[in-house]
Amino acid sequence: MHSDDRRQRLEFLPRDSVMIHLRTGWFRAALFALLWWILTDGATDSWLVGVPVVLFATLASLALLPPFSWSLIGIARFVPFFFWRSLYGGADVARRALHPRLPISPDMYEHRWRLPPGLPRVFMANTVSLLPGTLSAELDEECLRIHVLYETSTFAEDLSVVEKQVAGVFGLALV
Repeated sequence: MHSDDRRQRLEFLPRDSVMIHLRTGWFRAALFALLWWILTDGATDSWLVGVPVVLFATLASLALLPPFSWSLIGIARFVPFFFWRSLYGGADVARRALHPRLPISPDMYEHRWRLPPGLPRVFMANTVSLLPGTLSAELDEECLRIHVLYETSTFAEDLSVVEKQVAGVFGLALV
């Protein structure tokens, strides 16, 4: 294959995008190689099988989860936010469960997306499911359906805050 042919095949991707894919691919390959090395206790004779496995895992990971951007500042803000919400929500669920009248009223809530499709939406759905008293029931193009133990007057605002935090993790602006 001529170098002109290779160049033409990559022209559909912007140069920055190609570099991001290459950098991400090398990073993931290094992680998979490290995992292989750990699993085989560093046995050098295992690399006959390990190299193809690492290459396949790298290519599969790039196909299934294309490179994405994230923000260290967004992650640094998200971790304490999530920790605090988990503690507060867990205490609230425990209080309701131990209350003599069991003050719960299960309901379904629909939250319209402001995040772009893909990983950010999946991350938010999983985050919501990890918060006490909530469970992501359905994720589609239009909205996220959430089962709640009790719907408060601030639930919509709370979800907007979670969505804003998730957008920060990925360095995104909400639509």
